[in-house]
Amino acid sequence: MNLQARLEHFFTLGEVFLNPKNQSLQKAQQMAFQQNAWFLPEFQEYAIHQIRDTYLNATALENWVHQYPQLSMAPTGKKIGIVMAGNIPLVGFHDLLSTLIAGHTAVVKLSSKDTVLMQWVIEALNKINPAFTNLIIQQEQLKNCDAYIATGSNNTSSYFEQYFGKYPHIIRKNKTSIALLDGQETQAQLELLADDMMLYFGRGCRNVTQIYVPENYDFIPLLEAMKKYNYLKEEHKYKSNYDYQLALLMMNRQFYMDTGGILLTENPSPFAAISEIHYQFYKPESIPNIDRSEIQCIVGKTGIPFGITQKPGLLDYADGVDTLEFLSKID
Repeated sequence: MNLQARLEHFFTLGEVFLNPKNQSLQKAQQMAFQQNAWFLPEFQEYAIHQIRDTYLNATALENWVHQYPQLSMAPTGKKIGIVMAGNIPLVGFHDLLSTLIAGHTAVVKLSSKDTVLMQWVIEALNKINPAFTNLIIQQEQLKNCDAYIATGSNNTSSYFEQYFGKYPHIIRKNKTSIALLDGQETQAQLELLADDMMLYFGRGCRNVTQIYVPENYDFIPLLEAMKKYNYLKEEHKYKSNYDYQLALLMMNRQFYMDTGGILLTENPSPFAAISEIHYQFYKPESIPNIDRSEIQCIVGKTGIPFGITQKPGLLDYADGVDTLEFLSKID
């Protein structure tokens, strides 16, 4: 299967199979929600829409591969082991897409949290071209691969290093995102920031979990903007987290702000619990010293625009590591 054929098959996946009117897809979404209560129908719709319109857009795909002229002559047919995450719907799709576009075989370990949707995508590709049945192999234990891409936590990364370290590899650890505010943001920008925070319950590495604000910052407009996500408290798993974090704050007599469904607390850690957003103050005359080793995105007027973190393009590689470049150089 040559590069042009692979591209055309992914065009078809976007146009036909990921069509929101596809009844098979609708059924898979229902099953995915039953399997994983974090995968709200609207969050699944959002993820599918982004893949269809951003990743599988014909122009975007062609522009993407044109930046890698070596693909037409790169070694192909290698086995690439992929350990997928499952924190948000179809989060492993970009690695699968990159591996297949590079002309390799994807040996995939699906996350137990996201088997339904990923399995549906794999079966859709098999229907488009049965040759994909030999190019996408599912395994519980990844062995005898030529290279590995593994996404997990700081804890699992040590195991990945142990098992995959002697092979070409990309190993991803815990990451999160932050926002740098100057206090001059419009209400519309704050509404978009709320999306960056709370889409997917805030469980993605591109979700903003900490904000830096100038001293004497007025939180009221931000709290108002965040209230649109108070409905998440109606979901049992989220509410359990919210109630627990609220109880901890009250027992520790720690100051907090509450939108009625989201908690804001002053905390130096960029990692926040579900239902909680951390904030830190900074002096307007000095830019905060940010440890970027744990940060996926920095949102703000001098960083990624508000409302964009959950709309990554094909070139927005996790951790800034160019996956397609990596895959094109495996020999």
